[in-house]
Amino acid sequence: MIKIKTKEEIEILKEGGKRHAFILAEVSKAVKPGISIKDLDDLTMKLIKEGGDTPSLLRYTPRGAKRPYPASVCVSVNDEIVHGIPNENPIILQEGDIVSIDFCLTHNGLITDATVTVPVGKVSEKDDKLIKHCKEALNIGVKAARGGSHIGDISQAIEDFVRSLGYGIAEGLAGHGVGYRVHEDPFVPNEGRKGTGELLKPGMVLAIEPMITLGTGKIVLSSDGYTYKTADGSNSAHFEHTVVITDGDPIVLTK
Repeated sequence: MIKIKTKEEIEILKEGGKRHAFILAEVSKAVKPGISIKDLDDLTMKLIKEGGDTPSLLRYTPRGAKRPYPASVCVSVNDEIVHGIPNENPIILQEGDIVSIDFCLTHNGLITDATVTVPVGKVSEKDDKLIKHCKEALNIGVKAARGGSHIGDISQAIEDFVRSLGYGIAEGLAGHGVGYRVHEDPFVPNEGRKGTGELLKPGMVLAIEPMITLGTGKIVLSSDGYTYKTADGSNSAHFEHTVVITDGDPIVLTK
C-alpha cells in the first residue's frame, strides 16, 4: 500500500536529505587508491552518528534475506551492481576501479536513500562515460516524476536514454517507495512503458535509482546473500535520489 507523507513529515525528510547528501559527498571525497572499503563504512557510520542520526541499513533484513545486513553502507566495486558488504570482504581500492556508495539514513524516524558511483583515481574512458551517463539517466528519471504521471513514465524515460547508448539495465533491480521503511510500495523499475503503473500523487516519496552495465543486464547473487554482480563480469554504475512528488517538478531531497 502506498502511503502519502504529510507536510510535517516532508519537512523532516528535507532535513534528513540535506544531512544524507553531505555525508555522501564526504565519503565520496575519501575514495582513493589504497583505501579499504571498510574504511568507507567506518566513515559513513561516524558521520551519521555525529549528526545524531541512524544508519537505516545496519541490521536491516529485507524480504527474502537469510540474515540482517551487517554494515552501515553498501559499497559495490566494478562488476558489483549493488549491496556489496564492505566489512566482510574489505577490498583495497585500486587505481582505475569504480565504486558505488549506497546508504539509507534515518532522521527523526524517517528514511532517505541515495547512491553515487565514483572513480578511483584515473579510470578508463568507457567507465568514465558509464558513470556520467548513469548520473544523467537518474536526472532524466527524476524529471519524469511529476504528479499526474505514472511510474511507467519514469521507467520509460530511463530505459529510452540508457538503451540508446547501448548499456545494459540490471534485470529485476529497481527503485522503490521510501520514508517510513527502507523499502515501501511502489516498485519503480528502470524499464517500462509510459502511462503504466501507479499514478504519481503529491506527497509520494520515491527512491529512483538506475543501475546500468557495460554488458548485458543479466545479474547473479553472490554467496554472501546480498551482493548482486553482473553475470558477464562487466562494470556497472548506480545513482539514486530520494524525491517527493508534487504537482510540478519533484523535490529532490538528497541533492
